[in-house]
Amino acid sequence: MSAIAFPVPDAGILARRESIVAGLAGLVAPQALITSDDERRPYETDALTAYRRMPLAVVLPSTTQEVAAVLRYCREQGVPVVPRGSGTSLSGGAIPQEDAVVIGVSKMNRILEIDYANRVARVQAGVTNLAVTGAVSAEGFFYAPDPSSQLACSIGGNIGMNSGGAHCLKYGVTTNNVLGVTLVMLDGSIVEIGGAHLDSPGYDLLGLINGSEGQLGIVTEATVRILRSAEGARPVLFGFPISEQAGAAVAAIIGAGIIPVAMEFMDKPAIEICEAFAKAGYPMDCGALLIIEVEGSDEEMDAQLARIVAIAGEHGVTTVKESKSAMEAAAIWKGRKSAFGATGRIADYICMDGTIPTGQLPYVLRRMDEIVKGYGLRVANVFHAGDGNLHPLILYNCNDPVEAQKAEDAGMDILKLCVEVGGCLTGEHGVGIEKRDLMTFQFNEADLAQQMRVRAVFDERWLLNPAKVFPLEGRVAA
Repeated sequence: MSAIAFPVPDAGILARRESIVAGLAGLVAPQALITSDDERRPYETDALTAYRRMPLAVVLPSTTQEVAAVLRYCREQGVPVVPRGSGTSLSGGAIPQEDAVVIGVSKMNRILEIDYANRVARVQAGVTNLAVTGAVSAEGFFYAPDPSSQLACSIGGNIGMNSGGAHCLKYGVTTNNVLGVTLVMLDGSIVEIGGAHLDSPGYDLLGLINGSEGQLGIVTEATVRILRSAEGARPVLFGFPISEQAGAAVAAIIGAGIIPVAMEFMDKPAIEICEAFAKAGYPMDCGALLIIEVEGSDEEMDAQLARIVAIAGEHGVTTVKESKSAMEAAAIWKGRKSAFGATGRIADYICMDGTIPTGQLPYVLRRMDEIVKGYGLRVANVFHAGDGNLHPLILYNCNDPVEAQKAEDAGMDILKLCVEVGGCLTGEHGVGIEKRDLMTFQFNEADLAQQMRVRAVFDERWLLNPAKVFPLEGRVAA
């Protein structure tokens, strides 16, 4: 049985499945409606594969108007809806339930407009993250947020979870790079929030939509910021004897007011896993590794690196290895970007996502290791060190129910640790189902009630992604 609870399916909705599907068939093309068991099965889970539920049906609209029609119909029928991008959520954000219709945006994958003069692009929600950079790179531009899943994850999903990536240290996460969205409300109304400008009059509803995990509406289009590529970029490998020294170096670099474009951390198990997969040239004789990337002119990069090397030297750095070519730089990032997939080759794992103040890194790294070892398990740490966004990969055997439970318990203890030292439950993966029941650890009753009242204004019947984010007990109306 699942350790994480799901709502009990509505028997009335299940009994009406045939008529509900018939109603959906009148709203979209036949190829956009998925109803058979075999075809629905790929949608029963996302990247949190330990949990799965077969949805009532799956709809893949091609236009904003189709999304509006399907949402309006589901509201009239009282049917829950689970929005879905590419299904790469690591927190279970897109896992459906048996009485819910999945609305996926994967067919809405066109880049609608690129405005280089004003540095914006308007895209449909199903466009993949990397496709935005691919569309503008020939003109010397890029889209900054770069999750490890950027080859597959969608802009709509990135907005839902407020995704980040290795380069978010300098350029920010999704909310810092989205200027406007087209949002379809549960009643089928279509609203434009923000636009192709830096600020908008009125309430900052765009800030509310980013990270709302599909509970306020479905984003079908987004206007994103595109940036001019730097003159040059140089990733450098810094090897340390132990993790605590690397963590202390990170805190000191940030404390000195130095903001590289990226600062990534790997401990020894992660180094070994990634090097075996990517042959990236990582130093194998160190206990922890920092990938620090600087950018600008050669003079700017040299000056910033000199300061970073000096600080690293104060914290016991034993290896400093600069990339000497575009091929070496690509290999360094291939190793980092492949970390999750490479780890999956050797063991099952749960990837956690919590954020802490960077000054707490040495202590938290030591405590995480103690927590996981206390459960008799192993951990590989690879994460965005510069902004304290942790991604411990807890290794276990998914075919052993006892180990699986230990892995989940260890993960929950790590997230509680993040909150205890002044951090929070998530940095870029969202809450989903994974952290839902820890929300009471992060927020008090009044805080949660206020958030739920805001959510209920958009969806008073809790039909949009209802199993996610907030504990199932104690939910409030608008």
